[in-house]
Amino acid sequence: MTRCLPLLALTCAALALPSAAQTSATPAPTCTQPTDFAPQQLYGLWQLHLWPVEGGNDSAPNSTGALLFERHPEHPGSVRGSLKRSTPGNDRQAQVVGDVTNGGEFHLDESADGVTMDAVWEGEVTASGCGQELRGVRRPAEGRGSGEPLMQFVLKKAPGWR
Repeated sequence: MTRCLPLLALTCAALALPSAAQTSATPAPTCTQPTDFAPQQLYGLWQLHLWPVEGGNDSAPNSTGALLFERHPEHPGSVRGSLKRSTPGNDRQAQVVGDVTNGGEFHLDESADGVTMDAVWEGEVTASGCGQELRGVRRPAEGRGSGEPLMQFVLKKAPGWR
């Protein structure tokens, strides 16, 4: 019985410690690095801001909207989806197809009619965004004189789509 008393004292001492000392160590959330970004991480809803390369910034976008990416049924490792965004004077809708490479590079083709390419998006997964942010440039497709300027973009994964 004398052997149990020290064990009982240790148990009581442990119960008296602050709760922070009693909690088990939980690992910190991991941050997806651009080189580890998988195409499946594109799936879901992304919020969009676009602004001109010349004289603009992301805090005052010229266009805002959203992209919804889903698995591309014909090309494994790629995505397709829909784009809806505001522009000065009207709203635009388009179909998109794209992918992300092993190095975290992002590529997207945009088409209003599903046949003719209207714009090309090139960017990268940001290291600070933990797989939840893409940044780059949207340019009119070659031969498309749409009159739109070269635009920078930021895509941020919508809350709830992890």
